[in-house]
Amino acid sequence: MIDLTVEKVTKRFGDFTAVKDVSFEVQKGRFFSILGPSGCGKTTLLRMVAGFIEPSRGHISIREKNMVGVPPNRRPVNLIFQHLALFPMMNVAQNIAFGLARRKEKKADIDRKVSDILERVGLPGFEKKKIDQLSGGQKQRVAIARCLVLEPAVLLLDEPLGALDLKLRDQMKVELKKLQAQVGTTFIYITHDQSEALVMSDHVAVMNNGRFEQVDSPQRLYASPQTPFVAQFVGENNAWKGRVVEHTKGFCSIETEEGNTFFAERSSELTKERQVEFFIRPEAIIIAPDEGLAFFNRLTVVIRSILFDGANSRLLAVPSNAEKDLVIALPQNRQFDHLSAGDRIEIGWHAGSTICFADPKNGSR
Repeated sequence: MIDLTVEKVTKRFGDFTAVKDVSFEVQKGRFFSILGPSGCGKTTLLRMVAGFIEPSRGHISIREKNMVGVPPNRRPVNLIFQHLALFPMMNVAQNIAFGLARRKEKKADIDRKVSDILERVGLPGFEKKKIDQLSGGQKQRVAIARCLVLEPAVLLLDEPLGALDLKLRDQMKVELKKLQAQVGTTFIYITHDQSEALVMSDHVAVMNNGRFEQVDSPQRLYASPQTPFVAQFVGENNAWKGRVVEHTKGFCSIETEEGNTFFAERSSELTKERQVEFFIRPEAIIIAPDEGLAFFNRLTVVIRSILFDGANSRLLAVPSNAEKDLVIALPQNRQFDHLSAGDRIEIGWHAGSTICFADPKNGSR
């Protein structure tokens, strides 16, 4: 079953187009995230699904019912904002029961549903707790329970973890993923944080300037980005520019602006003399690589600094012939405690690790 269908939706505000011809479907029970920088149109898109804004063009359907002209309170969706808007004068049970009471459901049914949903979100026995007695993570669960108790087809979440501190945000990413899998409700999640999107989602749409650049699984977005924007926005990357100078056995040679030559896997776009942009992830770079590897890129760099972050520690280095900062991951299975700022080292990466795109603005030189 398809819970949400968005067909060629566009939204204009005067001369400005916030959302441009966006189409996608979300299957029942999926965790679908829309990832993009501030101002890319993702919140506008979410508010159109919720019914607070009408599209300038296109259609939105929820469980095959057209939502054009249907007001927010008549749509089978609920929306959670970054600021949870819990009622401080009410206890947990009263907050969760608010929507049910407005529907004029029987008290016995309300009490049963509140108890059931608290059990499902991992807060059994919290009915009498006051909101100011809860932790940040518990408040998040109460806000979600208040929506889920109304049994929406789709739960919309607009950067709900943005106000939390870093450690709690990391914990809540895991909790939200587990909770969504447990309750089975379709989640549509808006975020600018790539870690949130990758950790929690079944599928992610990367949005830029009002359009979807790529919709894919988190694994494929990371391993096989389809555009330079996705390559730069999802994960960390070292970026280069150059031109294709030669083809050899399924690979191509690229000469960079600094005069280095590197190998990349050849594609139909990477024709000779074509201007290209390519990316190398920090974890793909090997420190002191073995000699004699075929189609392996090598480069001498000088370490500028060591960025210590436990298991995520990295080197900041610069090539000996360029003023370009490179980020290099420090692997945990080898010891590099002897390295220090100012050291000159050799690094390398296999041609297959080079993510390469032809520049659409520039053909041959």
